[in-house]
Formats: sequence, structure tokens, C-alpha cells
Amino acid sequence: MTERQNIIARLAWLALGLALIAAVAEAFAGFGTKWALWDIRTGFTILRWSAWSGLVIAGIALILAGITLRGTARRGFTVALAALFVGGIAFAVPWLNQRQARSVPPIHDITTDTENPPMFQDALPLRKDARNPPEYAGVAVAKQQKEAYPDIAPLLIKEPPNAAYSAALSTAVERGWRISGKSGPEGRIEAVETTFWFGFKDDIVIRIAPADGGGSRIDVRSKSRVGRSDVGANAARIRAYIIALKKNLAAS
Repeated sequence: MTERQNIIARLAWLALGLALIAAVAEAFAGFGTKWALWDIRTGFTILRWSAWSGLVIAGIALILAGITLRGTARRGFTVALAALFVGGIAFAVPWLNQRQARSVPPIHDITTDTENPPMFQDALPLRKDARNPPEYAGVAVAKQQKEAYPDIAPLLIKEPPNAAYSAALSTAVERGWRISGKSGPEGRIEAVETTFWFGFKDDIVIRIAPADGGGSRIDVRSKSRVGRSDVGANAARIRAYIIALKKNLAAS
């Protein structure tokens, strides 16, 4: 291997090392926020710089891969490809997340009943320092929700409210939510779900009431404590919950 090939191989290894650092920093941008090592702004700053670093490193690795492909330093080519892959992933994860955020409305409060949304009670003290107030924003948010998530609607079932309440509570527990409050007589269940990466806490309230003509009506509301946009997370959470609840009801 010539001196030039040695230099290029070393550069490929350097690119791979830097790509791994960017990827690890990106991962810890979220976990550090979750573990309260820094605030959310710092976490997003680390995330942003890690993503752009990954893109630059991927570009350099692509050039190195092209150079080594035409030479005899095949090991350098493999390392350059690895750096390209790792750097690309470091950029792609936040880029795809941002793209998803732009595809949905900038709202963070989703409910199956936009006219009379379930109200939080037990979550109020938990949200005292939250950036997003517990109140429902009203017509403007309801309009955006209906346009973006027209499928989010109340669940009507034939089971009476007491049976519906039991199924709704057990389904919430199965989803891994932490129950923050419940009242059988009121037909109300409140819970908290913490996201895996950044540790965002979203509050959920479930309301079970008698339906017109018999059976029960189940409404679900999910609201983020921070962030203007939830990137579609609350709507996805409600959909997944209702699907799981239907399965549990069908199995009972």
C-alpha cells in the first residue's frame, strides 16, 4: 500500500470515528434531556449540530469511497462506506422527524370530542410547570385536527359503561401508561406516557359515558406538556389505544 493510500485509509477511519461520535451525541441529545442532564433547548441544539455533522461527514466519506474504489486500498473503501452509512443515519433521523413535523399541523392537543373534550383533573398539578396549559384551545385547534386527522372519533360500543370502564382501564395499563388518576363513578381515567428518547410526558384522559340508545361512548384526549407541534404523536397514540381497546372488547 502506497503512502497516499495509507493517508486515504486513515482519513476513512477518521471519518468513521467522527460519524460514530455524531451518532452517539445525537442519541444522548435525547437521553440527556430525558435524564435531566440538560434542558430541552440544549438537547435540540446537540441534535441539530449532530445531524449537520453527520451530513458533512457522510459527504466526505462518499468522496473517500469514490477514491478508494478506484485504487487498491479496499479496506479504506469498506471503512468509508461504513462512515457514509453512520453519518447518513445521524442526519436522516432528525431530518425525517422534521419532515414529519411539517406534514402535520402545529398542534399538540388531540381529542375524539372537539366540541366537549374530556377535561383533565388529576393531571392539573402534574402540569403546573408545563409550557402548554391544560385548557383546550378551541375552534382553531379543532379545525386543524379535523383536517389532518378526520378518523379521530369517539368509540361507540354495545357494552354498558361499567364494563367499558374496566376494559378501558386495563387497556391503558397494557399500553404501559402510568395511571395518574381514575374514577369509576365519573367514568374518567387519566394517564401519562413518557416518550422513549427525549422523555417527553404527554397526558391522556379517557371519558366513558352512556351512549344514546344504549351502550357506551368512549372519548380519548391526549395532550403534550411541551412543544408547539407533537409531530402527530398524540393522534397516533389515540389510534393505537382505540385499536387495542377494540381487540380487548372483542376478546372478552
